[in-house]
Amino acid sequence: MRRADRLFQIVQHLRGGRLTTAARLAERLEVSERTIYRDIADLQSTGVPIDGEAGVGYIMRDGFDLPPLMFTRDEIVALVAGARMVSAWGGITMARAAAEALVKIETVLPDSAKARLKSVEIRAPAHRMTADERVKIDTLERACEERLVTAIAYTDAAGEATERSIWPLGLWFWGGTWTVIGWCLKRDDFRMFRIDRIGAMTPTGETFRAEKGRTLRDFYAQMIECGDVPSGLDFLGPV
Repeated sequence: MRRADRLFQIVQHLRGGRLTTAARLAERLEVSERTIYRDIADLQSTGVPIDGEAGVGYIMRDGFDLPPLMFTRDEIVALVAGARMVSAWGGITMARAAAEALVKIETVLPDSAKARLKSVEIRAPAHRMTADERVKIDTLERACEERLVTAIAYTDAAGEATERSIWPLGLWFWGGTWTVIGWCLKRDDFRMFRIDRIGAMTPTGETFRAEKGRTLRDFYAQMIECGDVPSGLDFLGPV
């Protein structure tokens, strides 16, 4: 790896206020800790706002950014594949945002990388997604973010229809089916609802706050304890 690329990677690892040790950076970049110490000192001397010291760790203060740089070949493939999958299987707003993101990415790439961007042959047919489902995905995503208590009409696998009010906590995509994870006020417990089985869906006008035992983290812990998912999965990031 070129030194310039290594310096860029160090900055990337430190972005977002993440405390990172020299040992972790050295392992990730396959260099010695002494090299990391030297690189950090060089970055600090050029004005990059990195705080910390050897043996403790390093963190970068907010407000620092880099100009757009080159994506690797694998990164371009991942970005295009992800954007196309979101366009095919996500909400309407998600799909538009994914398409716009690719346009923005293309504007900062050199000609050779632009050619790679356009030559990625990974597709995701969208024939199974209805416009109604797409709208529901966007609506529930916003409800999760803004913590909006939402009333839903739901029909389960047996055909039984019920009315529920839920705290929407997160969305899961199962490779063809979307579900919303929520705290069900009727059952006073976590429930997963298939979005294609949700009928009418209306915000109640109320909001909710995170409560111990009712958060998405608690749901994941419960799933792991029950053996429904491997404990090694990182549920704090994209799933």
